[in-house]
Amino acid sequence: MDTPNVSPGKAPGFANNPDKLLEFEPSPRRIRVKVNGEIIVDSTNVMLMREGGHVPVLYFPMDDVRMELFSSTDHTSNCGYKGDASYWTLTLGDRIEENVMWSYRDPYDETRIIKDYVAFYWDRMDEWWEEDEQIFGHARDPKKRLDTVPSHRPVKVMLGGAVVAETTDAIFAFETNHPQRFYIPQNDVRMELLTQTETQSVCPYKGSASYYSATIDGRQFEDIAWSYQDTLPECPRIKDLICFFNENVDAIYLDGKELPRPDTKWSK
Repeated sequence: MDTPNVSPGKAPGFANNPDKLLEFEPSPRRIRVKVNGEIIVDSTNVMLMREGGHVPVLYFPMDDVRMELFSSTDHTSNCGYKGDASYWTLTLGDRIEENVMWSYRDPYDETRIIKDYVAFYWDRMDEWWEEDEQIFGHARDPKKRLDTVPSHRPVKVMLGGAVVAETTDAIFAFETNHPQRFYIPQNDVRMELLTQTETQSVCPYKGSASYYSATIDGRQFEDIAWSYQDTLPECPRIKDLICFFNENVDAIYLDGKELPRPDTKWSK
């Protein structure tokens, strides 16, 4: 798509996509970030960016960052909605994290509010703390909702032409911007068809997940299901239950009716 003529200082991204979600709002939560056991930022003046197509990102005022640990670099990047980003490298003892912090020093007019705030690559920091609780995966979105609800409605999962799970004792998960998911007790899953893999992921709302591949009639279905063996205190109901990717199994039936197949970033 051709970029329309844009006035100086205006964001070309919004000219092409005026409905783009990009919110920059104060967070009431104290956030601390640690590297090598040292706090590199401790702030109660945090801003949360919610951007369509991205996980939430925390931005901090430079005054709350230990800037003496950072040195500016020549690395830059451009965002059509925010502007040109400058980067800093962290040096802490023998630890060097190159281009780990960024800031939009001269943002576009529409996002001028982000000027002089900085953000960090989440997975290159050692620990993130929200108040006195460690958080994982990415910043939590206060506008996101996750409900886990027990249900006796019959659920059946088909994979490779076989029934791999059938239950009337599932936990239904309703999560903002995600398909409905079905967490099934292992006693109602053909666990002999599943093999745990080395794949793992972390969800800031649910906990740490391990993944399973399935082998059916010689066919391999990689990382087709997952289980939260280590759940967060807010989400205990799904612990050790098995959930299959709706988008990658043959079909999931609810109340005897096949559900539409969702199209997500996990679709294969």
